[in-house]
Amino acid sequence: MRNNRMTVADLRAAKGQRVLSMLYVETVEEAAAASAAGVDVLSIIAPVWTPQMREAAGDCFVQVGLLYGELVTAEDYLRAAFAARAVGGDAYYCGASLDTVRRLAAEGLPVVGHVGLVPSKATWTGGFRAVGKTAASALSVWRDMCALEQAGAVAVELEVVPAKVGAELSRRSPLVTFGMGAGSATDAQYLFAEDVLGCTRGHRPRHARTYRNFRAEYDRLQAERVAAFGEFVADVKAGRYPGPEHDVAVSDAEFEAFVKGLGDE
Repeated sequence: MRNNRMTVADLRAAKGQRVLSMLYVETVEEAAAASAAGVDVLSIIAPVWTPQMREAAGDCFVQVGLLYGELVTAEDYLRAAFAARAVGGDAYYCGASLDTVRRLAAEGLPVVGHVGLVPSKATWTGGFRAVGKTAASALSVWRDMCALEQAGAVAVELEVVPAKVGAELSRRSPLVTFGMGAGSATDAQYLFAEDVLGCTRGHRPRHARTYRNFRAEYDRLQAERVAAFGEFVADVKAGRYPGPEHDVAVSDAEFEAFVKGLGDE
């Protein structure tokens, strides 16, 4: 069946022409809501990437996240990427080495790299803080982007760099930039659904923006769960549950025959 979701060629053609919207989602409900809302690109990690998620994602272009650390060798990544493609993935996030990126790209698999603040490698850039605030640091990010381009990547997550740096990097690189905390001039604006929906507990990134307060609703629903379960326990203890209305009826004749039969055993 034909659909209207973007291809890699469309993604590249949109660079510099319009800013794309991008969300990281974790559930079928979030994917379906994103599709209905007109989100352009979704990021979904491989463990939850299923045919049901593909259907829910509708016409959204989906980057499937291949989990760094759970996959190790290039062969691991290749098998995982082909499995994700079989479900309907459009591109594949790879935080592994350039050699692995090359292997994926050589098979025609669209690869998305990651530069700037890379959580799995943050120890090399000073922890969970902005990258590219000095000329040397910004140039290092640029070199990383160039290396990914040369390895065959088609896009890159550009995370937590100064807005001016993000704009220059995006303008100069042919890679499609999925910006998260990298200013308004990247090719896509990328947020986590949990931040958008107000579900985040603890630290909330500077770049996050909350549009609804689902956390308060979840807390309210949890309190209602506890209350409902407590009432059930109380009813059981007091003999109020089950009541006559919950019982399965049997005719007197059949019950008497049953009791008589027990005596005959």
